Amino acid sequence: MMIKMSLPLPPKIFLPPSNSPPTHHHQAPPPLAPPRAAISIAIPETGLGRTGTIHEESTSSAFRDYQSLFMSQRTETVEPVVIKPIDGSIPVDFPSGTYYLAGPGLFEDDHGSTVHPLDGHGYLRAFHIDGSKRKATFTAKYVKTEAKQEEHDPVTDTWRFTHRGPFSVLKGGKRFGNTKVMKNVANTSVLKWAGRLLCLWEGGEPYEIESGSLDTVGRFNVAINGYDDDSDRDVAGHDIWDTAAGLLKPILQGVFKMPPKRFLSHYKIDDRRNRLLTVTCNAEDMLLPRSNFTFCEYDSEFKLMQTREFKIDDHMMIHDWAVTDTHYILFANRVKLNPIGSMAAMCGMSPMVSALTLNPSNESSPIYLLPRFSEKSMGGRDWRVPVEVSSQLWLIHSGNAYETREDNGDLKIQIQASACSYRWFDFQKMFGYDWQSSKLDPSVMNLNRGDDKLLPHLVKVSMTLDAIGNCKSCDVEPLNGWNKPSDFPVINSSWSGEKNKYMYCASSSGTRRELPHFPFDMVVKFDLDSNTVRTWSTGARRFVGEPMFVPKSSSEGEEDDGYIIVVEYAVSVERCFLVILDAKKIGESDAVVTRLAVPRNLTFPMGFHGLWASD
Repeated sequence: MMIKMSLPLPPKIFLPPSNSPPTHHHQAPPPLAPPRAAISIAIPETGLGRTGTIHEESTSSAFRDYQSLFMSQRTETVEPVVIKPIDGSIPVDFPSGTYYLAGPGLFEDDHGSTVHPLDGHGYLRAFHIDGSKRKATFTAKYVKTEAKQEEHDPVTDTWRFTHRGPFSVLKGGKRFGNTKVMKNVANTSVLKWAGRLLCLWEGGEPYEIESGSLDTVGRFNVAINGYDDDSDRDVAGHDIWDTAAGLLKPILQGVFKMPPKRFLSHYKIDDRRNRLLTVTCNAEDMLLPRSNFTFCEYDSEFKLMQTREFKIDDHMMIHDWAVTDTHYILFANRVKLNPIGSMAAMCGMSPMVSALTLNPSNESSPIYLLPRFSEKSMGGRDWRVPVEVSSQLWLIHSGNAYETREDNGDLKIQIQASACSYRWFDFQKMFGYDWQSSKLDPSVMNLNRGDDKLLPHLVKVSMTLDAIGNCKSCDVEPLNGWNKPSDFPVINSSWSGEKNKYMYCASSSGTRRELPHFPFDMVVKFDLDSNTVRTWSTGARRFVGEPMFVPKSSSEGEEDDGYIIVVEYAVSVERCFLVILDAKKIGESDAVVTRLAVPRNLTFPMGFHGLWASD
């Protein structure tokens, strides 16, 4: 047998008529596919705004499609499974390698409990492509984290969630007495460096994975502790918040079992120096009006080359960041302490994330330029003073950043990223999940006409600093004038940190009546030199995740000389496909090179971030 099967309870899909009020009773229609279970959803009484050419559909149909993207998949492969093209074929110049995709796999246990999509247990998928033989295989396994071992019984093959809510939490569904937070599910991103394959999460140590079998090796300590002896600190002297931090640390680490430092899931690769760059922040920063960030750089053998620690007098929540040749760049996604939420969280009455609320107190957005190697790169500028961009931006993902030094000494920096407004972003309601009702409401991700400018979109931030570090200008504008909701900006990684001509992202065509903005159903290619945009669309009731650029094995060095790989979630036929697009032909009728079908019984939920690793 090639496949190990594990059958859960039938999925629960709550779909009352669109004109009836939400209710808390469940209906259980026949499952879409035996190995999956889903989060319950409720449908609001009113529809959403329309954009573009509209596909007529019922509210129930649209919400059921969204529901299908978060169907649990309990099946794991024992051995790699051959996947075959249903369109085209693998091109002869496609390189041999593996596309790894991290993401959640389980959202509902065997006792009726559900979790936030961000808290689904890590389920690693791997598409291995043999370029010489033009064949592909698929492997998928759960990351065997401590949380999985706690919540999964391998003897009965059943699950019982012990901690629920955004970024972990309410123990056994109890409203009081929860003292365990930050459940590391290793579901956010994947890294391959120095021969090691790692699954990362937003708040704990990565887990190492055996790259062939996808078996879990165990936690991997990326030297996230022990900075005191080796780090280069750019911090001020002791203050009242250091005293508060000293009081909080034993409580958070001892009682709430939080790691001392929160390892962010986004990392950067400096190809020119052949270095891996990571960043962590202190656990106690969640409850203090300041932020500590420690940047680490590793060589090709995973040897720690340097650390730089910065203490910033601003309360921030960072998911992604940017780097140039001489600077680390942080967009100050500003938050503030919610006293009532903090007390409730500390008493175990609500998720720990309830301690924070958004802080759009300024009309502008601070951007911190932190010296990567020495203060000389700042030209005398105090890095503690941010550059202000005259828009409220909540940075989601960075696509690329680079800097150039002009003949007159000016430093020009450009950052290409996806960002949204503070009004749209709500970390307690991402993907529309309500931890109190266990419902998944996609309307939260789709705003009405007129408010759609608040949604995630691609921006270009350009700033100019003079020779002594004074900011001469800082502007933000839509990338190539593109105004449709978009995210997951990616480039040919060989151009990372350098001026790039092309960028790719996932976007929405806006053709669905009820869910016009999310999920995404297009791959977009930006030509930044000619200021043009080209698109490839999946078609009705089919969605896409993060695209990934793969250079051709015979590439002659042109930036777009390669392929885009992206997973297509075809809820219309209850299947997942790996689609390979010719990067040069996006926007043309023959852009699809091949479409590889994942076996129906292995259809998986929407993933987060992926990685292409060449053999």
